[in-house]
Amino acid sequence: MPIKAYNPTTPARRGMTSQDLSDITTRKPLKSLTKSKKQNAGRNNTGRITVRHRGGGVKRHYRLVNHNLAAGLKLTIEEIEYDPNRSARIARVKDQHGLYHYILADTSMTKGKVIESGAQAPIETSNRLPLSQIPVGSQIYAIEITPGKGAQMVRSAGAKAQLMAKEGDYASVRLPSGEVRRFRVEATAALGVVGNVQHQNIKIGSAGRKRRKGIRPTVRGVVMNVEVVYALPNNEIVSTIVGLVLVDGANPLYQELL
Repeated sequence: MPIKAYNPTTPARRGMTSQDLSDITTRKPLKSLTKSKKQNAGRNNTGRITVRHRGGGVKRHYRLVNHNLAAGLKLTIEEIEYDPNRSARIARVKDQHGLYHYILADTSMTKGKVIESGAQAPIETSNRLPLSQIPVGSQIYAIEITPGKGAQMVRSAGAKAQLMAKEGDYASVRLPSGEVRRFRVEATAALGVVGNVQHQNIKIGSAGRKRRKGIRPTVRGVVMNVEVVYALPNNEIVSTIVGLVLVDGANPLYQELL
């Protein structure tokens, strides 16, 4: 997927790049697999800000992605969709029972491709198998930490891990960070690389684009005004901004403030 550049019609547009959405086959999500998402602006259940610089932005609907596909499913990819809640693309798939699912889309997924899940699935890209059935050296993504819980690791755009070795009940996997971690061989993973590989090369370009993503400005502490109240030797109370007025360093009240 290439990166889309813009003509420098404004200073912000000069360095701005965005995703090329040519790989997306539909703009409308499946209504039964979406739900409303409440915006909390970085606040927890008590209303206190736990993540700073969050708020506003474009309203989103959450896509119910299935990270725990049952074994024995044969799925046909019907659409590749954009998901505003993650960096990767998602694929709308239909199983042999006529049920729809959303799964992470990898680089090889195209409309009409058939994928499988379970220990009996063939060793092919996009298929989901236990680590015990995956050949050593394979590139994998969407790895379970606890068998049966669903994929929790290596799910962001362009991410991939490598199965390094298998010994007894454990498999060694090299994660994108370079860390080599052990997983139970019963844990499942998908073969391949997560799609939207060029995501890391996108340049936001303008502050307004950042605001539409729900990210508010960050102010450095050194440039914040901090008001200090101190007493002069003649007991006169003075309020000033730190760094703008020289204070009598011999004053004991001032020494306490330091």
